[in-house]
Amino acid sequence: MSTLKLFVDKELSWLSFNERVLQEAQDPNVPLVERVRFLGIYSNNLDEFYKVRFANIQRRILLHQRKDKRQHYCVLLEKMQSKVHELNHRFESIYNKLVIQLARNDIYLVNESQLSVEQQSWVKQFFQQRILAHLTPLWINKNCDLLTSLKDEQSYLVVEAKQNKTSRYSLLEIPSQVLPRFILVPQQPDRPRKTLILLDNIIRLCLDDIYQNVIEYNSLNCFAIKMTRDAAYELSGEAERNLIELMSESLNQRLTALPVRFIYQRDMPKELLDILQKKLEMSSFDSIIPSGRYHNYKDLAQFPNLGPTYLEYQALPPLNHPQFEGYPTPFAAIRANDILLYYPYHTFAHLTELIRLSSFDPAVTQIKISIYRVAKDSRLMHSLMEATRNGKLVTVVVELQARFDEQTNIEWAQTLNHAGVRVVFGAPGLKIHSKLLLIVREEQQSSQCYAYIGTGNFHEWTAAKYTDFGLITADPVITKDVNKVFKYIEKPYQSVSFSQLIVSPKNSRKRFYQLIDFEMAQALRGEKAELILKLNNLADRKLIKKLYDASSVGVKIHLIIRGMCSLIPGIKDISDTITVTSIVDRYLEHPRVIIAYNQGDPKVFISSADWMRRNMDHRIEVTAPILCEQLKKTIIDIIDLQQKDTVKARVIDEKMSNHYVTTNRPKKLRSQIAIYDYLKRQQLAPYPNTSDAPYED
Repeated sequence: MSTLKLFVDKELSWLSFNERVLQEAQDPNVPLVERVRFLGIYSNNLDEFYKVRFANIQRRILLHQRKDKRQHYCVLLEKMQSKVHELNHRFESIYNKLVIQLARNDIYLVNESQLSVEQQSWVKQFFQQRILAHLTPLWINKNCDLLTSLKDEQSYLVVEAKQNKTSRYSLLEIPSQVLPRFILVPQQPDRPRKTLILLDNIIRLCLDDIYQNVIEYNSLNCFAIKMTRDAAYELSGEAERNLIELMSESLNQRLTALPVRFIYQRDMPKELLDILQKKLEMSSFDSIIPSGRYHNYKDLAQFPNLGPTYLEYQALPPLNHPQFEGYPTPFAAIRANDILLYYPYHTFAHLTELIRLSSFDPAVTQIKISIYRVAKDSRLMHSLMEATRNGKLVTVVVELQARFDEQTNIEWAQTLNHAGVRVVFGAPGLKIHSKLLLIVREEQQSSQCYAYIGTGNFHEWTAAKYTDFGLITADPVITKDVNKVFKYIEKPYQSVSFSQLIVSPKNSRKRFYQLIDFEMAQALRGEKAELILKLNNLADRKLIKKLYDASSVGVKIHLIIRGMCSLIPGIKDISDTITVTSIVDRYLEHPRVIIAYNQGDPKVFISSADWMRRNMDHRIEVTAPILCEQLKKTIIDIIDLQQKDTVKARVIDEKMSNHYVTTNRPKKLRSQIAIYDYLKRQQLAPYPNTSDAPYED
C-alpha cells in the first residue's frame, strides 16, 4: 500500500468536520434557533478555511518546485472546491427550510419586497435616521483600487446605475460593524408575528435615497459580493525593530493580501463580473463562487430568539466546584488537593476570582501568566493591572501571533505595558500556545507556588462555549516545572529539562513515542494495552505512523477527534484496532487528553497541544500529568461517557461519511448532558478534604 493511501489530506478532513457542523443545522432534534446559529458557525468556519487552509494550498501550487507535488496540490485544490460547492448547496437548502420553519413559529425573516406599507414606512425612516450616514459609495472606475479598498470578509453591494444603455458601478459597504445585521421591525397590531429584516435588504429598499440628486439614472440594480483574503503574513525579522511594530506591519500585509475567494450574486451581469475579477486580480486557482443575495451568513451565529424558550437550548447553569467549599481561601483548598475544573460545566469565575484575590492579597508577591487569546474587555487582564498597582511583580507573556487575535493582543500588550506590567513576547516563529498561570505567595516564612495548567485560553467568553480542562495545583515539582516553562519562553534556546511536564518543542514528540512504545511492549507480551486520545486535530504523520505501528501489534486505540483526522482506522493489518469518533454538540469540544492503560495504573494527561507538526515542533505547548487519583478517575469517567455517546458522536472513516454512531442499547446517551449530570452529582458529593497542609518537598 502506498504512503498516500494511509492518510487523509487534512484539508479534506477539515471540510468533513465542517460538514458535521452543518449536520447540526439539519438535525430536527436540535432546537430551531440553534439550528440557524449552527449555519452561522459553519459559515464562519468556512471563512477561516479559505483564509488559512485554501490559501496555503494555493501557495504550495505556486511555489513548489517538484512537478509531481504541484500536481498533487492541484488535484487536492479541485477536491476542496468540489466539496465546498457540495456543502454550500446543502447550506442553501437547509437555510431556506429553516426560514420556513421560523415563519411557522411566527418569526419572519423577510426581504424588502415582503414588507407591508406600514413596515416600509418605518424601515425608510430607520434608514434615514440610523443607516444613511454610514454609507458612502465608492465609484468603480479606472482610478479605483478595488483590491486595496475591499475589506476581508465584509459584505458589499455593487450598485448598477443604468442611464439608457450606459451603466455606472459603485460599491456600498454593509455597515454591519456599527449596526446590527438583523433589524426587528415593529410588529403590526393584533398580530403575534415578529419580523426581522437584514440590514442589506433595508439598503436595497432605499437605494434611491443614496443616489438621487447625485447622478442621473433610469434604474438602480444591486448585487451582493464578498471577498476573502489570504491570512498569511511575514515578519521581516529586523532585529532593531520591536515585535509590536513588526506585527502591526505584518497585519497590514494581510489587509492587502490577494483574494483567494470571491462570492458574487449569481444573477450579476457578466460585464460587471468581468470588471470585478480583473480589478481583484483573481487567478485560475482562486475560488469564484456564484451564490444568492446574502454572503455573510456568519452573523447567523448571533441570531436572536424572538419566540418561545424551547427554540434554543435550555441553559445549563455553570457549577461551583465542590472542592472550594469549606475553605477560608482558594489557596487553602488548592493546598489540600489538586483541583480539576471542566468548563463550561464549572464556572470560569473560580479562576477569575483566584486572580482577582491574588491582585490585592498582601501575601502574593508574583503572578506569571501566558496569554494566547483573551476577551476584549477581560476582567482577568484588569486584575493583573490592579496587581501591578498593588506592588506585585506581574509578568504577562503575550502571544502576538495568535491568528485573527493579533490586533487585540497588540492592544492588550500596550495597555499592560502602560500599566506597568512586565510584558514578554516569544521569539518570532515559535508561538506560545501553552495556557499557564503561576502565583507565588509568602506563607509561613517561605514561598509557596500555585499553578494553573489549562487546555484552553484565559477567555471568559469562550470558557462559556468551549469545553476545556484546567488543573490547579500546589505540587512543588509541577509548579517548579511551570516556572521553568516561563523562563524557557524568555530564553527558548537555552538548555532546560522538566521533571513532570511534557513541553513542546523540547520533548513532546519523544515522550509521546515513549508512551506508545510502552503499550506496544505490553501488547507484544500478550498483556492488555490501550491508548485513548481526545484531540481537536490529529494530522502529524509521524505520530500517526506510530499509532499504526501500535495497532499492528494489538494495542487498542480509541480516538475522539473533533476536527481534522488524517489517520484512517480499520485498515487491515495496519489500523484494525483503531476506532475514531467525533462529537459536535452545543459546546465546542476543545480539550486534549491522553490516557494510557499502563498495566492497569492509568497515566492521564491534559494538554494544550494537538497532534500536529506545528504543535510538536514549532510551538511552546505544555502537557501535564494528572497525579491525583480522584482527578484521574474524573477524567477517565468523562472520556468514557464521550465514548458511549449515541446522539452526537459520528464515526470517522476513510470515506468521511460522518455516519452517526449506532447502538443496540435502547437508551441513548448524549455525552455533554451526561457529563453535566455527572459533575452535578459530584457537587452534591464533594471530594473528602484530606489535608489542609501545604505540599512539602
